[in-house]
Amino acid sequence: MATSIPSPNFPDTLADKLVELAVNASTRLTRAHDLELAPAIIETLDEISAATGADGCQLVQFSTTGTVADTFASAPIDGIDPTVLIEDWLTEPLARGESVVIEAAKDLPIDAVWARELAQRTGACSILGVPAAPNPNVICALVLQAYRADRPWPNPCVTRLRLMADIFSAALHTRINESALRSNVVVIQELNARLQADNVYLKEEIKNYHDFDDIVGESAALKVALTRVNLVAPTNSTVLLTGPTGTGKELFARALHARSRRHARSLVRVNCAALPPTLVESELFGHEKGAFTGAVGLRQGRFEVADGGTIFLDEIGDLSPEVQVKFLRVLQEGEFERVGSSRTRKVDVRVIAATHQDLEAAVAEGRFRADLYYRLSVYPIRLPSLKERPEDIPRLVWFLINRHQRELGRRITEVPTSVMRALQQHTWPGNVRELDNVIERAMIGSGGGVLQLDESFMEGKRPVRQLDGDSLDAVQRAHIEAVLNECSWRINGKDNAAERLGIHPNTLRFRMKKLGVIRPTA
Repeated sequence: MATSIPSPNFPDTLADKLVELAVNASTRLTRAHDLELAPAIIETLDEISAATGADGCQLVQFSTTGTVADTFASAPIDGIDPTVLIEDWLTEPLARGESVVIEAAKDLPIDAVWARELAQRTGACSILGVPAAPNPNVICALVLQAYRADRPWPNPCVTRLRLMADIFSAALHTRINESALRSNVVVIQELNARLQADNVYLKEEIKNYHDFDDIVGESAALKVALTRVNLVAPTNSTVLLTGPTGTGKELFARALHARSRRHARSLVRVNCAALPPTLVESELFGHEKGAFTGAVGLRQGRFEVADGGTIFLDEIGDLSPEVQVKFLRVLQEGEFERVGSSRTRKVDVRVIAATHQDLEAAVAEGRFRADLYYRLSVYPIRLPSLKERPEDIPRLVWFLINRHQRELGRRITEVPTSVMRALQQHTWPGNVRELDNVIERAMIGSGGGVLQLDESFMEGKRPVRQLDGDSLDAVQRAHIEAVLNECSWRINGKDNAAERLGIHPNTLRFRMKKLGVIRPTA
């Protein structure tokens, strides 16, 4: 049998508390960036739930047609998920701007399936739904529940919670407008190119905005990485980006730089794996004229070019031990010497490093300096592989389609369910880079407006043949040959097999020779 909770002193204590919450919430939600808005909303919902003594508090966001677009919920109590109560009987009147007040389980309508089931388990169910003012449609509504005991919802409480709903509505309305603005960035770029505008600052702002928009996805794994980007970007701390190849480390580096205080200066990118071992030191620190054979003039290194800005060192794990020592000095002191010079130079550079290697293992094996590793990993950010976020694949597919349509002369308007399912079920060893190649190849072979996967992709989905015997060399040989075939036997350059396998090109050549892997003749 449900009990009734006495009505708190709403005109005084709780009323004042809700007004104070409204002021704090307005400040918090106004300052929150796009990626910070959801956590800010949930934090405010927790505070409302605690202040009112409710067992659950949700914010329901509506689309322009009145359907539920999203929900945000306070922390569950007693393991009960309050979002199951969001049903049509509740949301439809809220979307029309009508409040819903249920003070006891007996008042629940027949079609309140989940609410009635919960009331049977807990013995009570009281619900208050308060919509925000139309703007011009109802953007959101606050929903409070009490399921441990029936309770009244006095008018002063409803009035102040409507104010809270209006504050949430303003924050969501701002985010909707910003999303619409981002969707128009591509159009702005095209118009800018046609008019041949000379405003360099505007072009750079659009470029930075576009670079951050290239990070596509809404999965939990990706949001964790993006949240960490927002936290560390405004600082000068060294950042280490880790994760498999093809996960977008350069895009994250650009996003970090664009949101830093150094965004007006250069972002200098260095691919450590692509530099010849004999020239790494010269590339990073520069050289004097005559420092070595071929040094016909003075040259600034990448660190000098990046002075005052940011340097992005991709594949940092491939640096030689000798260069690691000098690189550590730059990190610690901001000092270095050009090759062939004894003069010490100072620079102010923020370092963003990236690697697909396990640097902790490299430290344990003596291939990477421990002190350098600790300097680099001040703030590590792990980028999730594509197989960890299959729910992002539909967004990525359409993003890549839209990016390639003009250059390929295609107009794709439909992706069949079977095609999308096949893409989501693929393991994607090459991550987003591999997905990009698959989509581009599919678009080339799709004559109409429907995307059709290339036969080579479908062949790759067939079961792998059973290897004869269980020799480790046989397994390695078969795997290396398969990856080489996928990469057209490229060992260097873009999308090469060594990068896919996560090893240095010279290491791949050594293993090919050892295992007798030979490229077949045409």
